[in-house]
Amino acid sequence: MAITGKKPRQPMPLRDLAERKTTFQEVALGYTAEQAIEEAERCIQCKKPRCVPGCPVAIDIPRFVGLVAKGKFLEAYEVIKETNALPAVCGRVCPQEEQCEGVCVLAIKGEPVAVGRLERFVADYAAREGKIELPPKAEPTGKKVGIIGAGPSGLTCAGELAKRGHTVTVFEALQRPGGVLVY
Repeated sequence: MAITGKKPRQPMPLRDLAERKTTFQEVALGYTAEQAIEEAERCIQCKKPRCVPGCPVAIDIPRFVGLVAKGKFLEAYEVIKETNALPAVCGRVCPQEEQCEGVCVLAIKGEPVAVGRLERFVADYAAREGKIELPPKAEPTGKKVGIIGAGPSGLTCAGELAKRGHTVTVFEALQRPGGVLVY
């Protein structure tokens, strides 16, 4: 299939209103594989993409979106994981409309590629396929670090430090980790 920015942006499927009244499950259901491919095909693969510098963690957005367009979802997940420790979280709560999507060339005359929705899809797909794995750890450094707060930032920091071989203890005042995503 040809990659083009002329296709309409794929809407996010939503949970039925009647069901929403009876559950605390997410309202946005996420893309199907077909919708993700259709949305990814909208990316025009800019020679000088503005979306990458617009991303706080510098995800190679054109590369991951191009893989989604080809149906290579697990490969796309690996691209995201190169710089983002929590893609399922960021795909849901990152303000993409002000960052990567906000500077997308397609946004000049229409709607940008739904980068956040694609990131969420890829992360959810990897989880459903059982492909979420702990990264390899470096040799122990003997250093100990305490992290205050088990929200997304604290967990990301703890994960990065643990990958580098440090012993990390996370302190959380509430009963469960997750911060605003849980509470």
